[in-house]
Amino acid sequence: MSGDAGIVFVGCYTGQSGGRGTGIVAARRDADTGGLDVLGVVASTPSPSFLARHPRLPVLYAVNELPDGTVSAWTIHPDGVLTPLAVRSTGGADPCHLAVDPAGEYLFVANYGSGSVAVHPLDPTGAQGDRTDLVRHDGRGPVPDRQAGPHAHMVSPDPAGTGLLAVDLGTDSLYRYVRDPDGRLRATARIPTRPGTGPRHLARHPDGRRCFLAGELDASVTAYAVDGADRLVERGRVEASRRPGHAQPSEIAVGPDGRFLYLANRGVGTVTVFALDEESPRYLAEVSGIGDWPRHLALLGGHLYVAEERADAVAVFPVDPDSGLPAAAPSRVAVPSPTCVLGDRPLILV
Repeated sequence: MSGDAGIVFVGCYTGQSGGRGTGIVAARRDADTGGLDVLGVVASTPSPSFLARHPRLPVLYAVNELPDGTVSAWTIHPDGVLTPLAVRSTGGADPCHLAVDPAGEYLFVANYGSGSVAVHPLDPTGAQGDRTDLVRHDGRGPVPDRQAGPHAHMVSPDPAGTGLLAVDLGTDSLYRYVRDPDGRLRATARIPTRPGTGPRHLARHPDGRRCFLAGELDASVTAYAVDGADRLVERGRVEASRRPGHAQPSEIAVGPDGRFLYLANRGVGTVTVFALDEESPRYLAEVSGIGDWPRHLALLGGHLYVAEERADAVAVFPVDPDSGLPAAAPSRVAVPSPTCVLGDRPLILV
């Protein structure tokens, strides 16, 4: 394959979560075409639904989205083979997201089912240790079947420093923390969203002054200005989708040059593209022809990768660098119940 750009890993749901996958799949990516040459399952592990890399070391992390949640780590070899490093309890139910701090010293995990955030120290090999903290959120929202209690859905470390934003769908809130030297989280702010938003994921802009929040329950995108360490100021709010049907936004990402915003919409099976040249995201287009449950999307090397969970495929779209728009006709690679696509470098600004 020409233009080799390294290994892409794909997380999935396995039988423990009603999925058809058996573990983490590795694929070799072609830099010219964006194509994926699937190498096979490289880690048989239960429901590795979200993946992350260490910022410096060849280490891959995955949540195991189970009632008794765990987080697993592997050493990455150049051919995509994974060697187990460690498995630790997250102290909560159904962990759905994780991230490593920029210094590579701590791993943060969002436990969706129990509405908590776990902190794990990382040793010099990148292996995670036992938790140094477990912080549980409190509260509820106005949507009784989804917001009867807290549901932490994302953890987003600051690009520099020791700050952390935690997104909680169940309490309609963003929580701001600072990690102290002993590995414990100190709460500094709670930023409420509009009731019933159901905040799921956020994307930071590379300028460090803006971020964008996907509302899963009300199908919205909210733009915030980052004002100081602990303050987010709402600057605009737009619809996630203009297609008929019930859209449920999943992943949100800012393009690497900061000009465009991409949002996957489950239910209506689209990706919406917004321009970021105004205070609020400006609707450009909505790409259809996607499996009806796009769980995740990622940008890498001029291509957009969409994990079509219920279609058992990863769709690959070339992206026009000037307009920011994905091509109308993607190629597809068969992967069972894909939930996360992670390239050979960080793909999503979080």
